[in-house]
Amino acid sequence: MKKHEKLGELSATAICGNDISSSVLYVSALAIAFAGQYAWITLLIVSFVLFLFRKIYGEVVGALPLNGGAYNALLNTTSKSTASLAATLTLLSYMATAVISANEGIHYLHHIVPSMPIIPATVLLLSIFALLVIGGISESAKVAIGIFLFHLGSLVILSGFIIFYLFQNGVGTFFDNWNLPLQDGEGISKAIFLGFAASMLGVSGFESSANFVEEQQRGVFPKTLRNMWAIVSVINPLMAVFALALFAIPLLQSDEFQNTLLTEMAQHVGGQGVAVLIAVDAFLVLSGAVLTSFVGVTGLLERMALDRIMPPFFLQKNKRGSSYRIILMFLILSVSVLLITKGNVKLLAGVYTISFLSVMALFGIGNILLKTYRKKLPRPEIAPFMGVLLAIAAVLIALTGNILMPAKEGLPSNITVFLYYFIPATLFVVVMLNRTSLLKFVLNTIEYLFGPIRRFVARIDRNIHRTIDHINNQEFVFFTKGDDIATLNKVMLYVSKNEHTKKMKIATVLDKGQKLPENLKQEISFLDREYPEISIEFVEINGTFTPELIQELSEKWSIPVNFMFIGSPGNKFPYRIEELGGVRLII
Repeated sequence: MKKHEKLGELSATAICGNDISSSVLYVSALAIAFAGQYAWITLLIVSFVLFLFRKIYGEVVGALPLNGGAYNALLNTTSKSTASLAATLTLLSYMATAVISANEGIHYLHHIVPSMPIIPATVLLLSIFALLVIGGISESAKVAIGIFLFHLGSLVILSGFIIFYLFQNGVGTFFDNWNLPLQDGEGISKAIFLGFAASMLGVSGFESSANFVEEQQRGVFPKTLRNMWAIVSVINPLMAVFALALFAIPLLQSDEFQNTLLTEMAQHVGGQGVAVLIAVDAFLVLSGAVLTSFVGVTGLLERMALDRIMPPFFLQKNKRGSSYRIILMFLILSVSVLLITKGNVKLLAGVYTISFLSVMALFGIGNILLKTYRKKLPRPEIAPFMGVLLAIAAVLIALTGNILMPAKEGLPSNITVFLYYFIPATLFVVVMLNRTSLLKFVLNTIEYLFGPIRRFVARIDRNIHRTIDHINNQEFVFFTKGDDIATLNKVMLYVSKNEHTKKMKIATVLDKGQKLPENLKQEISFLDREYPEISIEFVEINGTFTPELIQELSEKWSIPVNFMFIGSPGNKFPYRIEELGGVRLII
């Protein structure tokens, strides 16, 4: 197997950075939809929360530098079942991220190529990135770096056009928006609360780096956290400020601007050329988020398979060191979700939001448990305890806001859609964790239901075998006059084909002075070996072969006369057949 290269700072940052930096394409518009002119404040609060999580992730992953993120943290501080809950939530988050990012990326590209079919193109995009990750993480990282640098460059170009436009036209629109009354007379606190809850979507992807930390060079992980924090702390609030400076809030809150805010901003300040650049950039960076999902979920499921929560079937790797079975399974799941929702990926928003916020909260809890139960474990940095509590509280507030957030018209609520996917996934993990207990339960149930029948059948089986043994225990006798082996073999063939027995006596009666044929004993011994299913006993009797002797031997051996055989007698035989009491002729 080819040993794959470890990721450097740029590569690792690009893989997870594409996910978190792609949030600028929708989070500013989302924050404005709920918080209006205070959107940039909610995004700064998100930046502060993310700063707290930098320390939390740095401490936990620094102490336990293994793939798995929150799952790994909880696995080493609590029970496997609790850790599996975090793993399930992370898996759902990645699945939703992959589908949403791929579909939204195709929608942006659709603005450039209107004839392109959305669903087939989304399936193709997911498949391309699955094959790319199967090809190896180093090769995937090269693509991620290209997308990441192009994205940052596009945002710099867009920012330059916006700043130039504002120098020429002023920032009066921003102050007009600032003084605008809140929608429906809502208070500032409620607007900021809902805006903050929605804006926490902007940190999705921050947890990704922890899920493939084993693929990174030593010391790279904390740098990825710093880089991701810096990116979202600058571009997300800045784009919200730019949007408020360019357009009136009612226009910003319209459906058209909510879906493609940055392209509308680019069109406004730079014309069609800049708008196309941003549309292409949106497609690429959202595609990069798909790549992040595949890389992150691979690291997570590999760890789960090693811990026997997932079947070991998924640990098989190809020559490039990629767990291709995990990647193909995740591709199939993602495509199935896309087809089930018929491209309406907004139905996955509840899964996306609640899953990753729950994962972040669990990671914070994992940090507290690490401080409590693994005090002696060395770690490169320590998150302040109050900072951890504040971070968990902030995430729980955002989680509560998303759960309470009213559903869009015609769509189920966030929590409803989340449960659609969470319950089946959890049941699968529960089955894997308790499979031995479940198998024992199945065995006990089968024993309870079918035990009486099984015992009845076993009793019949024993009785039948006893009957067969009883039948086969009946012994037979052949009286030989010193027949040759060919004749004796005919006797044995007849008995084996026509009688039910495992015992056979071959007897010879010798008159006074008569000698036993020289080779008879050896020939009978040979036949005993040739017919192993029948035990042959040779009996030598001194006397005269008479009907009285036959009756005497029948009583002595407890063998009925009709189970005694002789060969056909000649003319000199002194008795008629009927005088022998029922002895049978067989040759």
